[in-house]
Amino acid sequence: MPNPLIITVAVTGAETTREKCPALPITPEEIAADAARAYEAGAAILHLHVRKDDGSPTQDKDIFARAIELIRAKCPILIEVTTGGAVGMRDEERLQPIPLRPEMASLDCGSCNFGDEVLLNSLPQMRAYAKRMREHGVKPTFECFDLGHINNAKMLIAEKLADPPYNFSFVMGVPGSVPATVKNLRFMVEDLPDNSLWTCIAIGGKASALLHPEAVALGGHVRVGFEDNIYAGRGVVANSNADLVQKVADAAKSAGRDAASIDEAKKLLGLK
Repeated sequence: MPNPLIITVAVTGAETTREKCPALPITPEEIAADAARAYEAGAAILHLHVRKDDGSPTQDKDIFARAIELIRAKCPILIEVTTGGAVGMRDEERLQPIPLRPEMASLDCGSCNFGDEVLLNSLPQMRAYAKRMREHGVKPTFECFDLGHINNAKMLIAEKLADPPYNFSFVMGVPGSVPATVKNLRFMVEDLPDNSLWTCIAIGGKASALLHPEAVALGGHVRVGFEDNIYAGRGVVANSNADLVQKVADAAKSAGRDAASIDEAKKLLGLK
């Protein structure tokens, strides 16, 4: 049976800077234009962060609203907003974009070391985030930064705070969290609950080169973009997010998997 590859693109993130990546989109207008190019290259989902004019990360609802309006005017890409935001943000700050009713939103499934900082996500926080998403008809993507985070997501599922099919993202290679190895990826896949989809998020060029082909071969899905990796090759900074999307789409096609269309992604994810 055909098994299309859902490609998610994370065009901006909260940490990447223009100094390291000159093509990084920052304004809503730049993000929308980049999202459209990534969609044309094969991306079905946009993982959306926004920035202030000075380039610093923000969860400001008005900036999200402007970006979403511009994106939807340019292309039909599915929008997954972040509720991770940036380290140190408060819950209500992180949850600001949920009432805008994007198709999806990330839900961090546990606390973890995040480089020299700590990303805090207690079980009561996770429950509150899942409830807020349910209230607004937003599908959660369970973001797992470590092996035990899958079990936390299972608790939310057992408490009927999410509906199948369940959507997971494995964030691998963040310093202090689960290392980006094939062994760890396979372990996480094996621990998923029934009726789940999963996406591999590999941090950095080396991790992406190692894990993206493995994810394609295992039947999973892939996220690319400047939030996770700015390199098109060894030491070569990519000219655009679309270039990174095209690279993984071409490699997947060679392996027998076409990039999923919007309709195919909706069907796999159970989105109306």
